[in-house]
Amino acid sequence: MIPVWVQVLYLFAAVCFILALKGLSSPKTARRGNLLGAGAAVVATAAVFFERPLDNIVPILVAVGAGTVLGAVGARRVQMTQMPQLVALFNGVGGGAAAIVAVLELNGLAGDAGAPPVVAGAAAFTAAVGSVSFAGSVVTFAKLQGLMTTRPVVFPGLPLLFGAALLAAVITALLAAVGPGRMSGAALAALGLLAGVLLVLPVGGADVPIVISLLNAFTGITVAAGGYVLGNVLLLIAGTLVGASGTLLTVLMARGMGRSVLNTLFGALKGGSTLGAGTASDRPVRSAGPEDVAIMLGYASRVIIVPGYGLAVAQAQHALRELGDVLMERGVEVDYAIHPVAGRMPGHMNVLLAEAQVPYEQLVEMDEINPEFKRSDVVLVVGANDVVNPAAKTTPGAPIYGMPILQVDDAKQIVFMKRSMRPGFAGIENELLFDPKTTLLFGDAKETMEKLLSAVKAL
Repeated sequence: MIPVWVQVLYLFAAVCFILALKGLSSPKTARRGNLLGAGAAVVATAAVFFERPLDNIVPILVAVGAGTVLGAVGARRVQMTQMPQLVALFNGVGGGAAAIVAVLELNGLAGDAGAPPVVAGAAAFTAAVGSVSFAGSVVTFAKLQGLMTTRPVVFPGLPLLFGAALLAAVITALLAAVGPGRMSGAALAALGLLAGVLLVLPVGGADVPIVISLLNAFTGITVAAGGYVLGNVLLLIAGTLVGASGTLLTVLMARGMGRSVLNTLFGALKGGSTLGAGTASDRPVRSAGPEDVAIMLGYASRVIIVPGYGLAVAQAQHALRELGDVLMERGVEVDYAIHPVAGRMPGHMNVLLAEAQVPYEQLVEMDEINPEFKRSDVVLVVGANDVVNPAAKTTPGAPIYGMPILQVDDAKQIVFMKRSMRPGFAGIENELLFDPKTTLLFGDAKETMEKLLSAVKAL
């Protein structure tokens, strides 16, 4: 019997998890929500030690200590541009942990004629789906970290092999639910690992972060199922929250790319990935130096800034914020246009600019800022490409066709800050670069931004 005061702590932690998720829905409250969720996790973990007598207490404490150190060091050292990889790893660890617990539970139920089929079935589900989440997350990490190609990996027979792995997992799970055997858990884990790898290999380009979100939902569902198996209400609540929010986020991200979730997962099998050829163009463009662009910005009445992944890579957000402040001191109206999938994960640009102390009121979402481009004098695009590419509206055969974009082409003048003429993450050419009203400012985003800032100050 769980002591009442421990149950109260679990209830307190569950409420905090709900409030934390609510806090994460806004940049203004995200930090507080994150701290609240982390604190609740600490309380819940500590409460486990008082729920019932624990065996192997020393190995448990060693594992908790090692995990704490690795998590803290990894989170503090990770760069903002590598945040999706960190999310993928943490997500994979959660799924893997749930799968290990489920395999052990299935082994414990083996040979028990009175084992409830629902419990055994939930354990089988957790072992399989948790393994899918772990293996898939490892592959997404490798893709984003550059340890393997970000392009879709497709080979003859992949759909057949993937279907066979899924079918075998379903049959094994049903058999385990009816009568769990000692090899049921190991077989389900192996099939789940294979299915996870095959699920993610065909995904490439800008679709990878969407799959990370989907795998996060998988992990949440497995944690919830594991909570049912263990009779732990807190795990059930927390897992359900993660599963529901991850599913919703996946749908919203896919919608932001103008695609369905199924097309995101299996589009490459019929040539529908969001990753194109990736060759640099040698067509002539109009370019200028920082001094010329400074004049355009300094004498404008309305400037809209479009930040992108290149800004994050160069860590130019502080110089960009200072440029915005200088322009506002000169009487220029400045806003930042935020695309839902700018960067490599939702909220990437919001967090990056919040770190640079950009006021939340200046961060304007796509639906609200699009009508304003027509009334802007200059749009400054910093490290973004695909989210402003008109091919999403005009070229049916383009990999990003149908994706909602920022209507930058409606502005009077456009300044593109780019390192080179190489295309964006989708790997396709951007016709906006060759528009007569577009001026390119080449160079590293941070160095060029600092030169541009100095030039504006000198006006």
